[in-house]
Amino acid sequence: MAYIHVSIVPKAPSPCYSPTEMDRREGGNVGELDHVEPQRFRAFVQSFARLCKLKMPDRESEVFVSFVGGLDWRVELDQNIKPGDSRYFGALAAMAAKLTYENEAFVRRIVRDYWKMELIGYYNFWNDYQKKNSTQAFMVYDQTTDMIIIAFRGTEPFNADDCRADLDISWFELDQMGKIHGGFMKALGLVMEKGWPLNLDEDHDRPLGYYTLREKLKEKLNPTNETRFMVTGHSLGGALSILFPAVLALHREGLLLERLEGVYTFGQPRVGDTKFKEFMETQLRNHGFRYLRYVYCNDMIPRTPTDDSTFLYKHFGSCIYFNSCYKGKILEEQPDNNYMSVIAWILMLLNAAWELVRGLILMPMIKGPEYKECWLLMLVRLLGFVLPGLSAHNPHDYCNATRLISPQIYHQLQHHRRPEEIIDGKEE
Repeated sequence: MAYIHVSIVPKAPSPCYSPTEMDRREGGNVGELDHVEPQRFRAFVQSFARLCKLKMPDRESEVFVSFVGGLDWRVELDQNIKPGDSRYFGALAAMAAKLTYENEAFVRRIVRDYWKMELIGYYNFWNDYQKKNSTQAFMVYDQTTDMIIIAFRGTEPFNADDCRADLDISWFELDQMGKIHGGFMKALGLVMEKGWPLNLDEDHDRPLGYYTLREKLKEKLNPTNETRFMVTGHSLGGALSILFPAVLALHREGLLLERLEGVYTFGQPRVGDTKFKEFMETQLRNHGFRYLRYVYCNDMIPRTPTDDSTFLYKHFGSCIYFNSCYKGKILEEQPDNNYMSVIAWILMLLNAAWELVRGLILMPMIKGPEYKECWLLMLVRLLGFVLPGLSAHNPHDYCNATRLISPQIYHQLQHHRRPEEIIDGKEE
């Protein structure tokens, strides 16, 4: 974690500027609030830092860790889960989804030095509706399994742009696909006033997520190799992960879909209505890729937007649900589907207390020191007493779950058993 060292030394105050003067100094235009306000804040922080001689952390440094990364310091893949193990791709996907919250230099160092893989690209994609680069992802090549991993970043804490995407629950509707969460489609690369054209002229200054990744896959996957790819993400990143193959299907990119090994999402919100669910279930059958939707215990995000007569959102795919002891089972839908039960809230409060004890004492004693939770995560756990289910959304629990999951779960899935044929993790 990056530390800020403070030593206060009196210094002549920096000059103050009016809003108009500051706009001109920063190269902005008066009235463009999306650009002006961050510039004002940065100017204030920089002035304060100079006044007090603060050593500001370099957010682009290869050792700078994000808030999410500070919740779980693990960067190495589990050495007990090797390529060929049925748990390997799930555990790798969870770590990749967690790593997306870090800057490019940090990601490059971890992928190169710890994972022994190749970073193909680190991307900051354009959102045509927000008019800024606000969607992040990276692409990694795992030579040992001949697999490309695409990982989308989830919602960053305190990031207004991500929150705008999450809360934009307007429908984007296509006759072939049904209704889909508008904010997520815009984050993936929906083109204003054009929708999803099959082909789009490349704009290097404003790269769109879907089109950039699609072309990169076409470059890497060709008849001379058998390389496959998988897609993963946590939270908002999980939503983008399942929408990516949906748009590939819309564009009839059959050759790419045949190379898709699977989609692995963690704490993913619902993304579409019943018609979209049926559309995607058809794609899963026709192209044979798997879609695993991991849900940890009381995580509130997979239970939103609600599945009711008001919002009409539906989940689909195989739900691997974990209780607070990381015991997994395959279900059609997670318990307490819409997060609205009073009894469920009481149980969530009790579970929040259990998670504090488990992370601080029991997990390190039973599973080893790498499972001990840091003080920052302990503070986040306390949020479970204020808003049950929010603290359960952190990537740490999903990394634990994919490391401790029973191989039997994947055995059931590999035998193409449908979720409705498995009750409480056991085949009928």
